[in-house]
Amino acid sequence: MDRVNSPAGRVFVHFVLVVFAVYSLVPFFWTTLQSFKTFKDAFSRVPVFIFQPTWKNYQEVWIRSLPDADSSVGYFILMAAVIITCLMLFARYIPLKSTWIYIGGLIGYGLLLWAIPQLVYMQKYYKYFINTIIVTVFTILTSISIGCLAGYALARYAGMAAVVILIAALAFRALPRLAFVLPYFWIGSLTNLLDTHILVIIALVAVNQPFTIWMLRSFFMDVPKDLEESAMVDGANRLTSFLNVIVPVAWPGIISTALFTLLLAYNEFLLVRVLTQTNWTLPVAISRYTGAEDPAQLTLAAAASVSATIPIIVVILFFQKHLVKGLSAGAVKG
Repeated sequence: MDRVNSPAGRVFVHFVLVVFAVYSLVPFFWTTLQSFKTFKDAFSRVPVFIFQPTWKNYQEVWIRSLPDADSSVGYFILMAAVIITCLMLFARYIPLKSTWIYIGGLIGYGLLLWAIPQLVYMQKYYKYFINTIIVTVFTILTSISIGCLAGYALARYAGMAAVVILIAALAFRALPRLAFVLPYFWIGSLTNLLDTHILVIIALVAVNQPFTIWMLRSFFMDVPKDLEESAMVDGANRLTSFLNVIVPVAWPGIISTALFTLLLAYNEFLLVRVLTQTNWTLPVAISRYTGAEDPAQLTLAAAASVSATIPIIVVILFFQKHLVKGLSAGAVKG
């Protein structure tokens, strides 16, 4: 694509980009405003932009009651989460090894998630949040592990079997979500896995695996074969050269694929709604508020939606550099 050198053309391109950005951000901005409004302000005939914000909606979504001895414990928990997040986001500016900061941040998040229900009486929404983390993390680990091995094998093998596997994976990916619901519901009924994390993870991995295989295969095909051949000449076997040489080179692409997998698992509604009765994830939990007959529940739905979006924003900001590298990998050929 040629660079736009005309001043009028550049102004037009920037105008289109700004309009598209505003169009994309306005719904989230409006939902955020609604989450801080009272019922009266949220359902006013004339849209209210200047109002007295309230945390009541977020408190009703997350917290059942605070301990009588210390009502400020919620603010300390929020402050701890913000501090851990900032440390991980700005780890490269801290005079310590970044790896240790990331590991410490993950341990801190785990301890914080464990301590919150010990200190505060939480609503069921917190349980759904934990369910979402469990399902998302294990879906990513399983999908990326299988996808890396399969994508690498298909990138290096050029036989007819590889073509058949890729076409079959593409056809499997083209099937609608509804085609997976009943088979996995039947499997869950036979194995007594209904309403468990395991069944949801298996279903999400199966749905997402063709995408990860195709995407990771494209990244591995851009990695020169000379790298692994040099490692094998030095005595490494195929698996060792893959783990120590190929994976570090293709790491931005693996991160990009993992982020897309995260979005799929984090936002999945249909499979989770059918395969679980109580162990819901956040999208299904939010539907409790949007489908309620009481209109006052819509402000709670706004607070729940914003709360569910914040972790995704933090993850994207954290891996932004790797995401850009991964999406642009192979776009420019020398």
